[in-house]
Amino acid sequence: MVENISKRFGKTRAVEDVSLSISPGEIFGLLGPNGAGKTTIIRMMLDILRPDSGRIAVFGGPMDEAKKNRIGYLPEERGLYTDVKLLDAIRYLASLKGMSRPAIDAAAERTLTQLDLWVHRHKKLSALSRGMHQKAQFVVTILHNPDLIIVDEPFSGLDPVNTELIRNILLSLRAEGKTIVMSTHQMHQVEAMCDRISLIHRGRVVLEGRVGEVRRRFAGNTVEVSGSGPFDQLPQVQQARLVNSAWHLTLSPDASPQSFLRDIARRDDVVVEHFTVALPGLHEIFIRMVGEDEAVPEHTNEQDLAGYSL
Repeated sequence: MVENISKRFGKTRAVEDVSLSISPGEIFGLLGPNGAGKTTIIRMMLDILRPDSGRIAVFGGPMDEAKKNRIGYLPEERGLYTDVKLLDAIRYLASLKGMSRPAIDAAAERTLTQLDLWVHRHKKLSALSRGMHQKAQFVVTILHNPDLIIVDEPFSGLDPVNTELIRNILLSLRAEGKTIVMSTHQMHQVEAMCDRISLIHRGRVVLEGRVGEVRRRFAGNTVEVSGSGPFDQLPQVQQARLVNSAWHLTLSPDASPQSFLRDIARRDDVVVEHFTVALPGLHEIFIRMVGEDEAVPEHTNEQDLAGYSL
């Protein structure tokens, strides 16, 4: 739980009176443009930074060293030592979480094999591709079987095949009861994966809720219709687009989707095979809420923590 936290760096307000409630066993999307304050919030949740005011409770209370061992953190920046072999890096970082050597090696073989990295285990991280390096960081994040997993841009640098692989692993972890906080700009992944979201803009929460509820909240007077007839010429229609054999119709302000459906059902020249209110995607909602403001670097006056391992 994050309750009314604020954080400033000099005169820069990074986070202002933010509250978040993250439920066990869900994927929670922490969204926002660059510079919104997302990474600062994550670092305060992890006790890397302390809030100027407000309260953070993790697993029911303040953070301590035992709780840190129950957390897996994938930062947006690459934080692994590049001059170290992959398996050696995994062994070292997993040992910091209190894992025994036999447990580390068993989990490493299983997870590296799952992510197609086992054959590269003796290579230095500097020799791995960008996508392999991202998968290696993900291995370190989940190897110790954490209860809370925080991933910042988990699909960065991944091709579609590996993106799907990471996505499926995260979904399976949620099915096991793990809690996942995910920050990403890939709105289609948020729609497909997240249970609830919070949109941060200029350090404040400007939108929150379950994904489906948020999309319905922003549904306008647009419907999707398939069938036959002069849909684009009907009097209630202001704008019409044909997309994959379905009409996307923007209705006039005096018409509602319900009244429009009643009207076309009475017409002899129209056959309706499919009718639904068109819900906007999170990408559209994101743009509508934050516009195209010039982003401010999110790490202003913060210590470079790229090499930090929680």
